[in-house]
Amino acid sequence: MDRIQVTFYTRRDCCLCDEVKGLVQEVTRAYPVDLSEIDIDQDPDLRTRFGLEVPVVFIEGRKAFKYRTTAPELRKRLEQALSSKGNVDGGPSS
Repeated sequence: MDRIQVTFYTRRDCCLCDEVKGLVQEVTRAYPVDLSEIDIDQDPDLRTRFGLEVPVVFIEGRKAFKYRTTAPELRKRLEQALSSKGNVDGGPSS
């Protein structure tokens, strides 16, 4: 089964980042996901690119969410990513 690439751009001392990080970690446990967390303050180019627009979640290289999301919205995007990879029966595990 193909894995979904999820990248979470964040920064330290960001309450909103912490909130979204918890949600992303919780929801993605049920999916075949490779999750990367990147602190934008460790890379000047990323800091310039995202500035104060964190957290940002990319799924399969495409921006999926900025600032906030909900569990149902994230699940929907992950399901879409699975479908596009041909994993039609690869939904959340029971």
